[in-house]
Amino acid sequence: MSQSLFTVSLYDTLGPSATEYIIHHASLPCVATSLPHIPTLLKLKPRVPSLKVIISLDPLDQGEREGYSKLAILNDLASELGVRIYSIQEVEAIGASNGPPQYHPPLPSDLVTINYTSGTTGTPKGVVLTQANAVAAASCSLVTCIQGPQDTALSYLPLAHIYARMSEHGALWAGGAIGYFHGNILELVDDLQTLRPTTFISVPRLYNRFGGAVRAGTVQAPGVKGAIARHIISTKTAAMKPADSPSATNRHAFYDRIWGRKVAAALGLARTKYMVSGSAPLDPSLQDFFRAAIGTKFVQGYGLTETYAHGLCQMEGDLSVGNCGGVAPTLELCLLDVPDMEYYATDKPQPRGELLIRGSSLFNGYYKNEEETKKAMLPDGWFCTGDIATIDSRGRFKIIDRRKNVLKLAQGEYISPERIENIYLSHLSYLAMAYVHGDSMQTFLVAIFAVQPDMFAPFASKVLGRTIEATDMQAIREACDDQRIRKAVMQELDKVGRKNNFAGYERVRNCYLMVDPFTIDNELLTPTLKMKRPPTAKKYRKHLDDLYAEALAEEDAKSKHVKAKL
Repeated sequence: MSQSLFTVSLYDTLGPSATEYIIHHASLPCVATSLPHIPTLLKLKPRVPSLKVIISLDPLDQGEREGYSKLAILNDLASELGVRIYSIQEVEAIGASNGPPQYHPPLPSDLVTINYTSGTTGTPKGVVLTQANAVAAASCSLVTCIQGPQDTALSYLPLAHIYARMSEHGALWAGGAIGYFHGNILELVDDLQTLRPTTFISVPRLYNRFGGAVRAGTVQAPGVKGAIARHIISTKTAAMKPADSPSATNRHAFYDRIWGRKVAAALGLARTKYMVSGSAPLDPSLQDFFRAAIGTKFVQGYGLTETYAHGLCQMEGDLSVGNCGGVAPTLELCLLDVPDMEYYATDKPQPRGELLIRGSSLFNGYYKNEEETKKAMLPDGWFCTGDIATIDSRGRFKIIDRRKNVLKLAQGEYISPERIENIYLSHLSYLAMAYVHGDSMQTFLVAIFAVQPDMFAPFASKVLGRTIEATDMQAIREACDDQRIRKAVMQELDKVGRKNNFAGYERVRNCYLMVDPFTIDNELLTPTLKMKRPPTAKKYRKHLDDLYAEALAEEDAKSKHVKAKL
């Protein structure tokens, strides 16, 4: 940044094809990476002629005799390809040898990054963001999440993701400290307990997992322990209603001290003043539960790579749920009619339409992609997000649909599968991931779920009447295929659907259970863990067809049974 240079994002988990595309598309001359990725980059070199330098962030020379270090061996291979490899220590030494640094500070219009989207619907697009965009976004973060030199944040989200970078900008500008997790997401709670951050920024998928674990150990616990937890949560939840009342609060002088503090400490969040959720919709009941259980400020926001992760955020003191709050500073928002989906800004009691954004944190366009830029931008500077929103009387926006990721069933009903997935995941802790599917020739939905072994094992054990260990993956896979388990899960899904007032066509009628159906490696998840829906439907086409066939056969059998009775 001090030299007016800019970065281009490459996720650690990107496959070779996406990595090749981005390096080639952005004409990158230099890539900084960890050691395991260097061989992959060398294999790609013949197809990415711009690549000249690779910087290893891991040590490559640990005092081996000449010619035997990793640096020497890799450079011997790289030299034939016209590439030079440096260790980060070498780069730092070169910088130190050049004397005092000469600064070339950037202008507001200079680029700070080209951040490639994760490509849920096709080829990644390079979002061009400037220094002015970064300053505007960091300013917004300090307004919506007040921080100072005494604060500590934990960084664990990929820094190739603009959400993570924006949060770090705010922490650094506030003079706060940032701690980095040690790399294993399964041990994140250990890092939280060590660092004890005062702010925690995360995504719904992790909050779903945390919520499932906390509920299992508190309100779902048997005996006196569970009864006390349920009473505390019920009392505190009641005190938060109505959310817009001046007396509404999620704090309790006695319960927070004797119970809530222990719950927060178990997650490493005992000092946390702010919890923020973004990147995807958060289930309202989960947000209410965390507010009651931990007694801290827990807000939901909304942003995109194109807006430097900013757009909407709930304000301090707002205890409402199911919305993303009001307009962030420096931005303007409006709603555009979507006639083909019957959403209009004139709808009563609340306007509905596609959410449009413009302002100082809005991107300058897609890199080398004028066609996509024209599709996304209106002539007067409004950016079309593709998300359908509604706005209440207090100016709070709620994302209710997606213009692209929407299903239309045979009876003409439109379905937002992501909303249904998030509700199921937030209520059933033994489900880790969900893919809800609807065919235009069918009148109902089916689903494929990934189970969470440590939470699924006790559930399966109870249903089958025998003990299944969380570490026995073979037994867990067999349980996933057991019809008794599938039937029990369907009963749980029906309960969730009724509790959340699902329409009949919104309820999943049949499901498959698997251990790892969606991963980054099989290219069904983006590096930010978002579902790639078309590839998922293609990969599991046979399973989906079987689910429909089973459900239709069961429906037909029930119909014949009723007729026989008549």
